[in-house]
Amino acid sequence: MFSLEKLTRKNIWNLAPYSCARNEFSGTTATVFLDANENPYGIDNLNRYPDPLQLEVKKLIEKVKGIPTAYTFLGNGSDEAIDLMYRCFCEPKEDNVVAIEPTYGMYKVCADINDVEYRPVLLDENYQITADKLLAACDAHTKVIWICSPNNPTGNDINRDEIVKVLTSFEGIVVVDEAYSDFSAQRPLRFELPRYPNLVVLNTLSKAWASAAIRLGMAFASPAIIDILNKVKYPYNVNLLTQQQAMKILSDPDEVDRWVQLIMQERTRMMQAFSQLSICEKVYPTNANFFLTKVTDAQRIYDYLVSQGIIVRNRTRVQLCNNCLRITIGTRNENSELIGALRQYK
Repeated sequence: MFSLEKLTRKNIWNLAPYSCARNEFSGTTATVFLDANENPYGIDNLNRYPDPLQLEVKKLIEKVKGIPTAYTFLGNGSDEAIDLMYRCFCEPKEDNVVAIEPTYGMYKVCADINDVEYRPVLLDENYQITADKLLAACDAHTKVIWICSPNNPTGNDINRDEIVKVLTSFEGIVVVDEAYSDFSAQRPLRFELPRYPNLVVLNTLSKAWASAAIRLGMAFASPAIIDILNKVKYPYNVNLLTQQQAMKILSDPDEVDRWVQLIMQERTRMMQAFSQLSICEKVYPTNANFFLTKVTDAQRIYDYLVSQGIIVRNRTRVQLCNNCLRITIGTRNENSELIGALRQYK
């Protein structure tokens, strides 16, 4: 049986969170604010602390993403939510987490920072995993399983049936990172939250929403899990400028849909063009805004592209990615410049 209280660190479960001035006041009619020791002089409300729970942003996210505000946590990028999973649920030097490998590197970095054992489980030759293999790596001290889908750096969706099997078999928390889900045809797992009390789904404005600079990440989960994350986060973790820009971009989802379609069209063109290059040994299937390709000599080709002022990601040192480059889909002109440079490579 899933028990959130048993999963949560005792000190966190019993924690009395910091109560900031803007938490204590929830009315909408006040015009004089003398509660938070702010400077009364300033412009554009930048002299005032922002809403600590970002309620206006969450209301827009509910319209766009279809997830109620009570199921939504906002952080300083998805990395804040990743770190909080360790701080809330994993006892240092005692608990462990399990993750697919290769995958997004911050899961391990945060584990190391929080002194929590990290257990990677290798994907197969098709960059897939079975639930049985993940579950076999777990023990009584496994608190979290990390699954990135579409995965980074491989680009592919992880088999949904296997994810569901993990969710229904594991008594800890399963985090599914859907940072790239806007580029995938698979139905996002965030819509299944009511069925799985142990599910946490990560999202971000950094990819499809073209807002990497503002650092706005989302975690969708049951209200009980969201309450724990909100207890531990810093009081004003998302600044006002970020909230304002997030509301601006979230107010125009049609434009984002147009960008996504353009990127996916370019993705098809780029993968076809890449497969015809003499340096290319394989282009892997992808459901993200990038693709992984195996080439003849990743380091040499990477260095050549740097000399041409073109930067891609060399993943050759990542497990199962020997001699692989990760190519982000850019504008049509940027993509053509990359292909043109590689056609001149000798």
